Amino acid sequence: MKDTAVRLFFRMALGSYLRVRVRGAAHLPDSAYLICFNHPSWTDPLILLGFWPDARRRLHIFGPREMNMSVGKRNAIIRWGERGVPFQPGGRDIVEVTRRATAVLRGGGLLAVAGEGRLSDREGEALPLEVGVGHFALLAGVPVVPVAISGTRWIRFGKTIRVTIGKPVTLGGLARGRAGARQLTDRVQRSLDVLLQGRHDTRRPGPVGRWISELFNERPWLIEGRDGASSRNE
Repeated sequence: MKDTAVRLFFRMALGSYLRVRVRGAAHLPDSAYLICFNHPSWTDPLILLGFWPDARRRLHIFGPREMNMSVGKRNAIIRWGERGVPFQPGGRDIVEVTRRATAVLRGGGLLAVAGEGRLSDREGEALPLEVGVGHFALLAGVPVVPVAISGTRWIRFGKTIRVTIGKPVTLGGLARGRAGARQLTDRVQRSLDVLLQGRHDTRRPGPVGRWISELFNERPWLIEGRDGASSRNE
């Protein structure tokens, strides 16, 4: 009952402002899997919670990175949904977080990981993935499904957001330990890069759209000009 309520809440909340199109659902495995998605916006994990086509399994989101989950409106929503696997900055709780993340997968659930480790700056371009993607998948013995999200860097009313699901990256032919995790992560990176080819969005919305786009984003490495344009070319 709670799972259905969470899904409907995010679907209705986001669907009232955006149009979300999901492609590639036929690629999804019949058993548990890890989802690795690119991450241009704070809306990405919420879009997955609301629109992910596999309703047979409970979807969890790896994150957010927080010292105290009891503070803030965003964290209140995450606590209500009971779908987050939060972790502390600097890997202070890495052993416990790894246990909880792999427990989700071993229990037959789904774990969505923003593999870049932080927000990306441009549409259609994934940052190098962190090896934790492969590490979690290997420990749990599950494939990784690459997912390309495009259109969320700058959002505006009625904009179409595309979620493209790639073919699962399996565990065959990998080395052991960290080397195998790195190999698997590199395979996922190549698949994600292919899914993102040709995706770009340089048009910024008006003041309201810019405010919503950046509402919960944290990009301290970017300096915003007075007109809301990034100091980098998007």
